[in-house]
Amino acid sequence: MAVIIPAFNEEQSIGRVLKDIPRDLVQWIIVADNGSTDGTARAAREQGAEVVSESRRGYGNACLAGIASLAEEVEFVAFMDGDYSDYPGELRKLVSAMLDQNADMVIGSRVLGQREKGSLTPQQRFGNWLSTRLIRLICGFAYTDLGPFRAIRAEALRRLKMQDRTYGWTVEMQMKALQHGMKVVEIPVSYRKRIGKSKVSGTVSGTLKAGAKILWTIGKLAVMRSRIED
Repeated sequence: MAVIIPAFNEEQSIGRVLKDIPRDLVQWIIVADNGSTDGTARAAREQGAEVVSESRRGYGNACLAGIASLAEEVEFVAFMDGDYSDYPGELRKLVSAMLDQNADMVIGSRVLGQREKGSLTPQQRFGNWLSTRLIRLICGFAYTDLGPFRAIRAEALRRLKMQDRTYGWTVEMQMKALQHGMKVVEIPVSYRKRIGKSKVSGTVSGTLKAGAKILWTIGKLAVMRSRIED
């Protein structure tokens, strides 16, 4: 199994994330450094992670860089944030759900799980509510979260041919999985306040840009689906 962690200026947290990853389960750890100006890359290497550099800013850009460096023998790929808001030990839950339920992709839902008070901002909760309901109307599947903590079979990931380079990455993956007829499962995961300030929900401009891109991505994929069906 491989874990990809997109990271931008996460020097304070990345070491703690990497220490908590179960090494008996994960053989490859890739930190996709998205143009950090601090010691993120150094801290990641100190914990034995492979660091790939992607200077073009954007969550999707970092994820794509991580995917490009995957070894051919990888069977499962997990994604998580580098701010220590996710619980790396719960990777076991994601993999177990994938194997037990024969799923192609497992989404860790922060909405269904235990959350530290204040870990999800009001704008994040509203964005999740709106986005997941739009997906349900379009695709007929009731997601509860666009959670960044997720696992997917490598073969399924290749079939998705991911393209988004910024804020639309998570919703693109979740919608495309449904449109490809993949089996998707949501399970509850724990969530805590991140270390440091969020680059997205921590600012008004970041929140607006992310929200607009997510809605645009949902609309784009819905239109593409209707054209294919016609």
